[in-house]
Amino acid sequence: MNNVFVYCEIEGTTVAEVSQELLTKGRKLANELGVDLEAVVAGTDIKGKVEDQILPYGVDKLHVFDAEGLFPYTSAPHTSVLVNLFKEEQPQICLMGATVIGRDLGPRVSSSLFSGLTADCTELEIGEYDDVKTKKHYDNLLYQIRPAFGGNIVATIVNPENRPQMATVRSGVMQKAVYEGKAKGEVVYPEVAKYVPTTDFVVKVIDRHVEAAKHNLKGASIVVAGGYGVGSKEGFDQLFVLAKELHGEVGASRAAVDAGWVDGDRQVGQTGVTVHPKVYIACGISGQIQHIAGMQDAGIIISINNDPDAPINKIADYVINGTVEEVVPKLIKYYKQNSK
Repeated sequence: MNNVFVYCEIEGTTVAEVSQELLTKGRKLANELGVDLEAVVAGTDIKGKVEDQILPYGVDKLHVFDAEGLFPYTSAPHTSVLVNLFKEEQPQICLMGATVIGRDLGPRVSSSLFSGLTADCTELEIGEYDDVKTKKHYDNLLYQIRPAFGGNIVATIVNPENRPQMATVRSGVMQKAVYEGKAKGEVVYPEVAKYVPTTDFVVKVIDRHVEAAKHNLKGASIVVAGGYGVGSKEGFDQLFVLAKELHGEVGASRAAVDAGWVDGDRQVGQTGVTVHPKVYIACGISGQIQHIAGMQDAGIIISINNDPDAPINKIADYVINGTVEEVVPKLIKYYKQNSK
């Protein structure tokens, strides 16, 4: 009762990385609250194949729903699994990835349970809250933190009364780590028919195509990112040359993507990819809060910008004041000379 739950998304028998990231965060929240961390996974022929991908992250109890029709994902049966399980278990927090599946499943579950949901959170914390209107004081609420109003503010959202407190988080925002402490590691295999009516399986997936990501921005140790200040698609050619010299990847701000200068899957930020490189070189990027949310945890941030007052300069470790056209060719020349 009142435990922290994480919905684990799978592809076949492979647990999604975002789910493992949320298990790591969920374990920290559960420890702070003094409760258990529980996980839910649903699929077909997954018994004995997913436990080792979930339990090492500090899970006290894992619910494995294994039945025909639970994979590939369809909305109705997975919604029934969570709604009916949560009616039994009464969790206080539920976390899931802000993926295609999470964006479909989360609202359905929260609507059915009248619980509310905060999407695309960038931080999750435990704190207290005083309701000015009712004069009530609440302890141990989930602070669901995310940019709002076009990224102009960072909003902290709380859900004082309804449960579970639900939030979705994009892949890469949290960092996964195997739990060093001790967890109960219990695994249960509920009878799916008790939770999912047969009518939920009426929708069948006839054909399904999954395309792997073309770029590995999340795994890159060096990211060279360009913004609107790069000036053109041709300007990005120089960033690709620099990234190749550094054995890194090229990223971009939303403005550069919207301008058509680079592919959308290279977008870094709140509505793109979250990265944690050792070095992040921001070229012609002003540093709006949506972009910073996707790269602020980089080890070293280098800003190349001709505006000394650009917001990104405030979080940068090093600032090179100049245009991208001036600075990047010099960097390429230097690294070519010194990498031989």
